[in-house]
Amino acid sequence: MIDGRICDARQAARLPRGFTLVEIMVVVVILGILAALIVPRVVGRTDDARAVAAKQDIAAIMGALKLYRLDNGRYPSNEQGLPALVTKPQSTPVPTNWKQYLDRVPKDPWGNVYLYLNPGVRGEIDVFSLGLDAQPGGSGADTDIGSWDL
Repeated sequence: MIDGRICDARQAARLPRGFTLVEIMVVVVILGILAALIVPRVVGRTDDARAVAAKQDIAAIMGALKLYRLDNGRYPSNEQGLPALVTKPQSTPVPTNWKQYLDRVPKDPWGNVYLYLNPGVRGEIDVFSLGLDAQPGGSGADTDIGSWDL
């Protein structure tokens, strides 16, 4: 008898059946094991991904700075900084052949501004991020990432 109706064994065999509790528990255990193995590998990659994104941003900024120098004969001064790639500087030395080199100056993956030094400490110019802690030095996610790493 199913739903108040009498039916034979053939009709009962054709009716849809659900999963048993044991089958559901086996699937849940398998998903738990997979999550325990995979999640730590994926979660640990966020710092690596941010470092790669910072290096790509710095490479793009360095490319724009090189174009600026080709057009104007010098890099922007420390006072003009990276905004000189987006808007024409009004302070001296005023660029003679300025063009817009970037749509906007990006922030680093940790939400801080990229720093610019002219002359640089590690190269002719330096563009760098101070990492997660926004302090010089550090290790891991706090490591400084700069144009010297490219």
